[in-house]
Amino acid sequence: MRNFKLILSMAVIVTIFILVLFAADLVLYPCTFMRNDIHAISTESFDDVYVGTSHGKMNIDPETIEKVAKRSGHNLCVGGEYPEDVLYLLKLMIEKGHAPKRVVYEISPGYFVREKEVGNNYLLFYHEFPMSVSKLEYFKNTVLKCDLRTMFFPWYEYDLSYELSHAKETVGKKINSDYSAESFATDSQRYHENGFIEQQPVDPSEFEDEYADEWFPEDIIEKNMDDLKSIIDLCKEKNIEFVAVTTPLSDDALDGCMDGSKALNDYYSEFFSGAGVDYINFNFGEYYDMTDHDLNGYTDYDGHMNGDAARRFSEVLAHVLEK
Repeated sequence: MRNFKLILSMAVIVTIFILVLFAADLVLYPCTFMRNDIHAISTESFDDVYVGTSHGKMNIDPETIEKVAKRSGHNLCVGGEYPEDVLYLLKLMIEKGHAPKRVVYEISPGYFVREKEVGNNYLLFYHEFPMSVSKLEYFKNTVLKCDLRTMFFPWYEYDLSYELSHAKETVGKKINSDYSAESFATDSQRYHENGFIEQQPVDPSEFEDEYADEWFPEDIIEKNMDDLKSIIDLCKEKNIEFVAVTTPLSDDALDGCMDGSKALNDYYSEFFSGAGVDYINFNFGEYYDMTDHDLNGYTDYDGHMNGDAARRFSEVLAHVLEK
């Protein structure tokens, strides 16, 4: 009898602990645009899904591509998205019955030469996954690598005072399944419901004096390439077309990392050719002259475009993908 009471008491304590964590998560974890993106791709089917980094997020407009190619699409790119994240996002779409006809992977070298940062970045995608086998597998293979704060207190890297002041809005959006995009707009950028983030023009004289990092093939981390291979294999298994794309840099930025960019272009061209998929690099060869590399179309030296330049590039991308 005494053992039963002890077990019951422990069960009550654990239950209360879980309820407190759930309530805190409801109030303190913000509604990010990634919440909107994952809701979209897990509840709707698209012809094309664009994955990759912030370059893809701000340079690829699915609406423009749809006007040209008559293919629906959603931009699932975001800064901090590593190949392992893309793998589980693809698994989620397949599991939910919303596999795309084509995956367009925006290849940004920096995400293949670095290991994923331990911390809240692990939750950027995982936290928004609906309950699924994909989420459980994602948790086992990624989140368990982090410290206990990531697992039990996912809001720990967010500003507590700010989140408390917006708690009513946050809870309301979650309870009402509100996925409106208006709250993500700022003076410098606007999030679109198709996942594209449109940036306002910036005068090049205001750019920070910082060029794109220069990487070389020897810097690449093998795990990232293994995850990329797994993505390609999964696409082939599920009869999903896979295309890799590197978006254009300005001539000013490209000049500052030309040696590494050439070496990586050769490396990726060989890799994707061996994998039997297309690689389109708008910084070299026949694709270079198809796009504008004028610095005025960008918002920094790192390759992020303003909205008008992104739409012009997306029109070119649509025609190239159709060929």
